Amino acid sequence: MDLDTLRDNSGEDWIAAALIAAGVFVGLLLLRWVLVRFTERGPQTGAATTLRGLAAAIERRTHEAVLLIVALAAGSTALSAPEEVGRIVQVVTVIALLVQAGLWGSAAITFAARWQREHDPDFAAPGVTEAGRYLGTLALWSLLLILALDNLGVQVTALVAGLGIGGIAIALAAQSILGDLFASLAIVLDRPFAVGDFIAAGDMSGSVERIGVKTTHLRSLSGEQLVLGNSDLLNSRIRNYGRMEERRVVLTLGVTYDTALEQVEAIPGIIQEAVEQQESTRFDRAHFQGFGESALEFEAVYHMTSADYGLYMDTQQAISLELLRRFREAGIEFAFPTRAVHVYGQLSPSAD
Repeated sequence: MDLDTLRDNSGEDWIAAALIAAGVFVGLLLLRWVLVRFTERGPQTGAATTLRGLAAAIERRTHEAVLLIVALAAGSTALSAPEEVGRIVQVVTVIALLVQAGLWGSAAITFAARWQREHDPDFAAPGVTEAGRYLGTLALWSLLLILALDNLGVQVTALVAGLGIGGIAIALAAQSILGDLFASLAIVLDRPFAVGDFIAAGDMSGSVERIGVKTTHLRSLSGEQLVLGNSDLLNSRIRNYGRMEERRVVLTLGVTYDTALEQVEAIPGIIQEAVEQQESTRFDRAHFQGFGESALEFEAVYHMTSADYGLYMDTQQAISLELLRRFREAGIEFAFPTRAVHVYGQLSPSAD
């Protein structure tokens, strides 16, 4: 390497290079200082807090060594140098910037994962969040490594093709695992249910205890733990009772056929009064529905304004007891399965 070109630079050129390098370095440090002040001041609520938190995470991962390399590269522009030296400076600067970009990106991904856990406690799925953070960081550094190798003059086309073929082979070998992994990410993004919700999928139901990378854990009503694969879970029709706001209740009953017409006409009003006595109900309708096999059938519909199952059962019990009391006071009898046999004619005596 011919260094005569460097010796040809005058003292003024070296001074100018030093001043440029120092100015750039001080300017970058000042910019980082401003970023620090930004993270320490301002409102403590809303989106500004999130932005300051992200800025703080990026500021903590900013290294003075990278700033110094950038400053020296800027100062070298004032000097005449051999092409080889210029190429070395360029490669070192680009690699330093790529490393710094990787540190910033990793900090942003980690901050996003932590923000998800802290600001969404009802959907706490730390395994899924951690897997997403790991995959995002791995993808970021893989891309930066390929860019660094390309900057060093390495032919990365064959490397990228090999990684692509290898990725396809790994994906085929771990198809089930990857299916559950992407299903867990779909659960995180789409949020069909959250930890604490009571859900039913197929013939299984229970409260969601944990949303993992591969499986979701439910606690059934009988007490045992149910472990379902995320992909199988998403392929099922899910009923999320945890997000029920109201409960529609259909009440059916039957009375005997010998009930008087006036009593039949009064029954819908009696049902309405029994339903409206309860604070947590909203009456919809009550009608004489039709003629059953062994009863005059009535149907009523009302809504529970709360999704609490215990309250629903208490209310249903109170309505049933009130109807039983009112019917007995009015002399109305509930029907039960009966069969009447009518015999016509007279049996002839058998001949001797």
